[in-house]
Amino acid sequence: MMADLVALWEVSLSDGKHRIEFEHGTTSGKRVITVDGKEVLRKNWMFKLVGRETFNIGKVKGTINIDASGGFSYEYTLDVDGKSLKKFVEQRSKTARVWCTSVAGMDYRIVLEKDTMDVWCNGAVLDTAGEFVDDGTETHFNLPGSDHSAYIKAVSSGKRREGIIHVLFVNGIEVPESND
Repeated sequence: MMADLVALWEVSLSDGKHRIEFEHGTTSGKRVITVDGKEVLRKNWMFKLVGRETFNIGKVKGTINIDASGGFSYEYTLDVDGKSLKKFVEQRSKTARVWCTSVAGMDYRIVLEKDTMDVWCNGAVLDTAGEFVDDGTETHFNLPGSDHSAYIKAVSSGKRREGIIHVLFVNGIEVPESND
């Protein structure tokens, strides 16, 4: 029964997009957290209607904060990896690059973690091979389940504020970055 559904969030991580649903029964105190359609926490009778619940979103910790906002209404906020969702998303936009592409009928979501240089594809870390080239570096890999080659080229923007630019090529064709 989803009658008590009070909040829904979508969180993009390296292993994919996650959908978090929170049910809060304001008469019973019931709390149910669902991640990607799978129930991860259930508390049926709680006398304290405010508080926080911590759970996992993939390999990252999530916390839902339940605060009274006057009368019998409540405010629900999500923290991801110890930060507010807004701060987490801002930081992630600086540390990760995401591309979504379709090749030969298969959809791929490719993520570069700039701090570790890990490359993820459809939720799994890939084996990569780095190579220095004249104007920067290339990180080579194959798309899983195929013989399609890909690489991420890293070149200097020439501007200190912009830093390094990362561009994905699949079968030699540039793939535009996703705003996921």
